[in-house]
Amino acid sequence: MSCWMPGCPALSMCRGLAALPITCLERAKDLKSRLGILLHKPELGHRGGSSSKLQLGSRRRNSSQEVLEWRESFDQLLKSKSGVNAFHTFLKTEFSEENLDFWLACEDFKKTRSKTKLASKANRIFEEFVQNEAPREVNIDHETREITRKNLSGATSACFNEAQAKTRTLMEKDSYPRFLKSASYQDMSRQAASRGTSKRPHT
Repeated sequence: MSCWMPGCPALSMCRGLAALPITCLERAKDLKSRLGILLHKPELGHRGGSSSKLQLGSRRRNSSQEVLEWRESFDQLLKSKSGVNAFHTFLKTEFSEENLDFWLACEDFKKTRSKTKLASKANRIFEEFVQNEAPREVNIDHETREITRKNLSGATSACFNEAQAKTRTLMEKDSYPRFLKSASYQDMSRQAASRGTSKRPHT
């Protein structure tokens, strides 16, 4: 709507726009165009979200199979990152997670290539898990403890092998069967089995 009255705000605004340099108007149009592009970006994000949902679905199928494989053997459980996490959570309820933590520390220790780091890591692991009254002392016999202590004098990647093997056997024979019977694993395996059944084609 035009306004011919003196002092009309609309008339003042029109005159103000007319007085602006053309370059300013062009920049305003350019800015408007860029804002329009930005406003359309959520659609791109939505398409990306669909892809990530498909990947998540695939991971869920894989993890369902993994959960059922954990009961096949203790090795199958230890090969699975999510299996190790679930087992660790269970061990915490029994206040015996130090056994698994020691086993994992030994696995990491074996990958160490530097002799200097090997020696310092060996001492740290021994002090934390193996020596008498260690903060997180694992349940191994005195003889194994002494063998491990002697191995530290010339630390190699194998210096914890015997202690690690004893701890692994203890977990496999004692904690692992209880884990499989636990309510948490039973619940996970039921859900995994039901997901597997729901994906089978109907005949």
